[in-house]
Amino acid sequence: MRSAAGTSSGFGSGRKPIGYAEAGAILLVLYGIIPTFQAAHFGRVYAAYGGMFIVLSLLWGWGADGTRQDRFDLVGAVICLIGMAVIMYVPRNTM
Repeated sequence: MRSAAGTSSGFGSGRKPIGYAEAGAILLVLYGIIPTFQAAHFGRVYAAYGGMFIVLSLLWGWGADGTRQDRFDLVGAVICLIGMAVIMYVPRNTM
């Protein structure tokens, strides 16, 4: 597999230890399980996790694969975090 820069990357090429794949699998399982334990409304919690998933995906790409994000990636991530905060923390009238 070739990255945008033309260098070989990934697990199959032998350049990354298999521990990266194992860590990713564990995090993915936790990502699916943790929202079920939250006391808040499940839909809101799951939407907030979606925002965090986007941010963590960009960080994973940077840390594990060396992909450098541009300003639009960073602006998009900030928008996601703001949206997540609105979903989780804006006061609502409960009936």
